[in-house]
Amino acid sequence: MISMLDLPAQDEPLREAILQRFRTILETGQFILGPYVEAFEQAFARQCGTQFCIGLNSGTSALHLALLALGIQPGDEVITTPMTFVATTWAISYVGARPVFVDIDPGRRTLDPNQLEDALTPRTKAILPVHLYGQPADLGAILDVAQRHQLPVIEDAAQAHFAQYQQRPIGSFGAAACFSFYPGKNLGAYGEGGAITTNDPGIAARCRMLRDHAQSRRYHHETIGFNYRMDALQGAVLDLKLPHLAEWTRRRQQLADYYDQRLAQLPGVTIPQRFAEAPSVFHLYVIEAEQRDRIQSALRERGIITGLHYPIPIHRQNAYLHLGYHVGSFPYAERLAERCLSLPLHPTLTESDLDRVCDALTQAVKETL
Repeated sequence: MISMLDLPAQDEPLREAILQRFRTILETGQFILGPYVEAFEQAFARQCGTQFCIGLNSGTSALHLALLALGIQPGDEVITTPMTFVATTWAISYVGARPVFVDIDPGRRTLDPNQLEDALTPRTKAILPVHLYGQPADLGAILDVAQRHQLPVIEDAAQAHFAQYQQRPIGSFGAAACFSFYPGKNLGAYGEGGAITTNDPGIAARCRMLRDHAQSRRYHHETIGFNYRMDALQGAVLDLKLPHLAEWTRRRQQLADYYDQRLAQLPGVTIPQRFAEAPSVFHLYVIEAEQRDRIQSALRERGIITGLHYPIPIHRQNAYLHLGYHVGSFPYAERLAERCLSLPLHPTLTESDLDRVCDALTQAVKETL
């Protein structure tokens, strides 16, 4: 069987180093924040080209705090994409704001900047693009609109660790950027984890305070706060893994190139587009296919495990039907949701593994034509 992920195999070379750090944490008894989290925050900020990184307990918490730090309030509107994991919009809802959707560019599969200005209203207070599947959004065009209308941009970079746009790190463009370190991410913890990166000292200070029960100092709570702190164990794991991220990213890109070569001419299948100024780090390798569900079932029968990211766009989720969107509101997002199929992709796969996937996919496609 070929699975979407093989985290034990990827982490095996780091096993002893990670266990040693766990022993150190057990001996010191400092389980929340602490030196390992601080070391990771500093290293990740350097990686992203920012002054500050605030380690948190999840990417969802990162989005929530970033919106709070930027002063987004009930009744405000935040523009984002309907093709994302629902955590993007949960955070908007948590602060009482309204998600306003813009369709995706069908090539990049990220928020289409050409439709941004039509979605602006006097209540628009921020733009939240998502770097989907590891593909950076068109930040140049998005930031141009944002700057002309004096709106902050928050990057949802949960799937874009180590990505770049015009040779500049993702995570350094917006007023803030939000990362997830869920175990299956390109840089994954041993549980939940997240971070905010920013160059704004005010945003950084506010997020640090809010993550720790809004304490300015111990037992002095300045506002309503949250328990969003990163565990020391997660900081230790992430700090050890971060130096390997460049190597893992190159391997993902090599495997994606191999998929491209094998699948480019397969009828009925669309492979990801490439963009020279914004190369994908391939958190996921997502093809589009007619008869997607039948193909997925046929692959499963052949021992190939695939994923769907994401089969229901946010505006069609029951939780957001109250926004008043309908089928056809965002045709490109809806088309991708109906056709997307994520193929196995992780650094420990071999070209032989990919040949098995591609052979099985070719046969499955033939059976559905």
